[in-house]
Amino acid sequence: MMRFVSAACALALCGCTPEEEETAAPAPAAESALPAPTPEDVAVRIDASQNGRTVEVALHQRFAVELVGAPTAGYVWAPAALPAFVQRAGEVSGNTIAEQNQPGYAGGNHWEVLMFVATAPGTGELVLEQRRPWETNEPAADTFRVTIVAR
Repeated sequence: MMRFVSAACALALCGCTPEEEETAAPAPAAESALPAPTPEDVAVRIDASQNGRTVEVALHQRFAVELVGAPTAGYVWAPAALPAFVQRAGEVSGNTIAEQNQPGYAGGNHWEVLMFVATAPGTGELVLEQRRPWETNEPAADTFRVTIVAR
């Protein structure tokens, strides 16, 4: 009996029962970042850290701009200005963290990868704006600029 009382007192002092110890929730795992879903045939990948910089691309090879956006809130990245020698060459999107693949996960940021190709030599600024397409009179939520040099 004395052992039982001692064990009960010890459990009371630590503030938990054996059942609580077994069913305690595990510590939350850190979110798992996912890379941009850029196709393998893309020759040059441009990311947000290159905003305002100059990037050299080869003629007739696809290059991509990989940006994180909030399309679930309606905000999408789209070209606002394309140099005359640059054409659109597709787009893909995907989750930014592995947890977004879980059932019931809603919202969050997503990768938006816009692909282009330089059809002639030249130098010019590619400008992308993040906005809700239906809000035509509102300023862009964000702007990304890169000078493209095609050789």
